[in-house]
Amino acid sequence: MLHGIRNVQPLKSFHLMLEFESGERRIVDIRPFIHGPVFEPLKNEHFFKQVKVDQDAGTIVWPGEIDLDPDVLYQNSQPHTI
Repeated sequence: MLHGIRNVQPLKSFHLMLEFESGERRIVDIRPFIHGPVFEPLKNEHFFKQVKVDQDAGTIVWPGEIDLDPDVLYQNSQPHTI
């Protein structure tokens, strides 16, 4: 199943608010994904907040070509309720 991301907002404690193409908003804690040298920069909160959406790929990215699979993010996130 493909869950493209159209908007991202960094939150505190390494959480992200993700808005998917369906319009659904979900919150994900990315700390479980920060393993290995490729993801080491994400442990820096200033770097973490540089997240943006790659519209072509439909996922979130950071400088240095760091990205996470949108389906994995969806599966590991919780619905955002207001």
